[in-house]
Amino acid sequence: MLDLPSMALEPALYLVPTPIGNREDITLRALRVLANADVIAAEDTRTLRRLLTLYAIEPRMLVAYHEHNERQRCNQLIERVVAGQSLAYCSEAGMPLVSDPGYRLVECAIERNVRVVPLPGANAALTALIASGLPVHAFVFVGFPPQKKGRRTFFERVAAMEETVILYESPHRIVRTITELADACGAERRCVIARELTKLHESFYRGTLSQIAVAFGQDIPVRGEFVVLLQGRTPDS
Repeated sequence: MLDLPSMALEPALYLVPTPIGNREDITLRALRVLANADVIAAEDTRTLRRLLTLYAIEPRMLVAYHEHNERQRCNQLIERVVAGQSLAYCSEAGMPLVSDPGYRLVECAIERNVRVVPLPGANAALTALIASGLPVHAFVFVGFPPQKKGRRTFFERVAAMEETVILYESPHRIVRTITELADACGAERRCVIARELTKLHESFYRGTLSQIAVAFGQDIPVRGEFVVLLQGRTPDS
């Protein structure tokens, strides 16, 4: 059992990363902030409460803050900080704001001259990158591809980038995305698929886009959470 000291936090907005899979991937500082924050806003309160219970943390106040209510709730939460309270925000998993809600909350805090304190921690994109075997000296994170409008333009932009490209994709669209990447980038562009990072079935698949496309449904299960990493375009290609 961790002994987390009870201590007052300065009034501020604390951005607290949470594990992307393995629940041990949380820092002592993050646990201390969660244990002492006056208010915790969470994208998924059920997921966060399970994590807090694991570390015997009983939140003083836990409220839901997600893409469907952030417009009306962000001002209410920042008002609490202006009044002298500490506010911690956690997305469902990983680094807040990175393909997750929270931007509006930070924007509101800055407008009200509220201090924003970012904590380092778990992030799927960087975790996948350092184990990918692709160049890491320069990379671009592009988030999730558009679901409908703008997909072709999106993949054309990705194909033109000379840096390693990192994107997220759901199991429902991963096969389609690999096919469209192969069309835009060429079937021989190197690709790495990172699946279920930090979880029991964590796995990496490396090859060309054409090899990866064939592997889906055979060697690569079409379920779980995916990070796709793509070798950048070489200047003469």
